[in-house]
Amino acid sequence: MTTSTPAGRPPVDLRSPAQLLAALPYLIGFRPANSVVLLGHRGHRLGLVLRGDLPRPEDRARQALALPPRLALVPHTGVTLVVIGGGGRSPGGPPPHAGFVELLADVLGECGLPVLHAMWAADIAEAAPWACYTDPDCGGELPDPRSTVAAAVATGNGEVAFDSRDELEALLAPRSPEALARRAEALAGMSSLPWPDATCVSDAASVIRAAFERQRRGSGPPTDEEAVLLASAFTVPEIRDVCLGMAAPPHTPAAREAERLWLTLVRELPAPERAEPAALLGYTAFMRGDGAFAGMALENALEAKPNHVLAGLLTKVLKRGMPPEQLLGLALAADPTGLSGFGLAPPDFGASFSVGVACGHPAATGSQP
Repeated sequence: MTTSTPAGRPPVDLRSPAQLLAALPYLIGFRPANSVVLLGHRGHRLGLVLRGDLPRPEDRARQALALPPRLALVPHTGVTLVVIGGGGRSPGGPPPHAGFVELLADVLGECGLPVLHAMWAADIAEAAPWACYTDPDCGGELPDPRSTVAAAVATGNGEVAFDSRDELEALLAPRSPEALARRAEALAGMSSLPWPDATCVSDAASVIRAAFERQRRGSGPPTDEEAVLLASAFTVPEIRDVCLGMAAPPHTPAAREAERLWLTLVRELPAPERAEPAALLGYTAFMRGDGAFAGMALENALEAKPNHVLAGLLTKVLKRGMPPEQLLGLALAADPTGLSGFGLAPPDFGASFSVGVACGHPAATGSQP
């Protein structure tokens, strides 16, 4: 499994190997284990970060051929190559997986990406041993990852580095499979949206606004009725557009609050309806530079609805390593009125929409991604 993280994560000092290694959980979103990580350089700045599972011996050549071309899609001046785990280091011997590192370096060089530094760490944890592949005098013990500049910046932004990829992915798991089954049955029985055409958009906006208000009160998960109304609201194109616009500017309280709500709804809505909040969650996470979580959310969306257009496009963008700022226009175009979001905008939010939009049955609108 491969994780792609765009530029835009917390800053790191590329000249300090130990600090760079210790910052990896905050660059990737979780503490990598048994992994190979490629960190692209753009001069003195960090570019695209790629993480892959450490391959079995029979898969090393295939992975060495697969990872570098993805990094080469974006201009970089060089690469730092890191192996994490993969067994112990014999006294006086090279770090583990030296042959795989040499193979990767050769393919990276063929792609025009010189390896500026190649390192190994037994783990990303305080006092874990680390070493360099080409310099026997380069190495030592890692500092506490929580003491890095990247950790301080991430904490200030309200972001968390999870202990493992599985722990991060578990955030997307359904809260109650039984509740999802009831809601799926209710949605399947609907022949049209639950609001009249004349007030459809403003009524749907009120549903989203109410969800934000419940979230602020800490009222817990939505009821079945509330969940069905929320799923219906996401089928209204104007509503989806403003939801998308809430991802910008990234790292703001409004964007963080929206991301929390989209995450809640991914856990509370059945397939295929959960594809909408999952795609919004993926875009919002991508905009703040969290490629790992964005990729998981987009996978979730495509699992719920394989032909979801937005999720499919964002997945391609993420794999190509496009910087988040290049997709800022998507949020701005989605919310041309500059509204800050449901429950965060003026009380007459619903009035900003043109009324009289024909809603009809979700399957009949022809505009749902």
